[in-house]
Amino acid sequence: MSGQPGEETRPVTPSELLSVVAARELAGRRTVFAGIGLPTLATELARLTVAPDIEVVYESGVCGAHPSHLPETIADAVLITGAEAVVSMATLFGSVLQGGHIDVGFLGAAQIDRWGSLNTSVIGEWESPSVRLPGSGGAVEVMANAREVFVVMRRHTPRSFADVLDFCTTPGPDRALADGIRPLGAGVTRVITELGVLAREGVGDELRLVAVHPGVTVEQVRAATGWELKTADRLATTAPPTSAELRLLRDDVDPNRVYLR
Repeated sequence: MSGQPGEETRPVTPSELLSVVAARELAGRRTVFAGIGLPTLATELARLTVAPDIEVVYESGVCGAHPSHLPETIADAVLITGAEAVVSMATLFGSVLQGGHIDVGFLGAAQIDRWGSLNTSVIGEWESPSVRLPGSGGAVEVMANAREVFVVMRRHTPRSFADVLDFCTTPGPDRALADGIRPLGAGVTRVITELGVLAREGVGDELRLVAVHPGVTVEQVRAATGWELKTADRLATTAPPTSAELRLLRDDVDPNRVYLR
């Protein structure tokens, strides 16, 4: 622990809220394919709280990672030290992912639609976008082969929760099936945002609001969503981060503020 004055009373930031709520969702999961950023924060916090035996897999081929501190990229050397195994890309995608060994793929995105398809390529027109993004990486394989996918979104706006994606980088199972491709997993089942949590069961089910964060109304979430958002019959309110979760996140998981903002 850092022991800095006022550490426990500091206001909770959006990144901290997202990380804590996302970490709780990993309770009971065994293997996670984690993206860099908020997914890494949430996974490391889950390891210290609700999922101590979780096995973390990274796109660089690292399986069972035990980093001494947060990696800044998937190629960060800190991921190698203490890892259970480091495999080739062919083994990672051909055997680990396509072999059905990943419980949860944990991704981020710039845009998502109601069926859980993702855009991480461009915002705007393809020929002259307003923003050009990194692209897919391994997200297409993760979407198709993980048993389920969690997505963390820093922004909840009609542009990021779009009725029609500017570009479909990573098709969810509904879109894949329409193109004659049968994925192994359920696709996106949880989306954690600054306003609440959206969920879907799998193929044929669209994302619906299942929980709001304290102080957030259903009307706020609907106004920030680019489609007519449905809500669960029993809408929950997420429990705020506890002082113990915040201490772990701030002092043990990310004391250097690599991803916390």
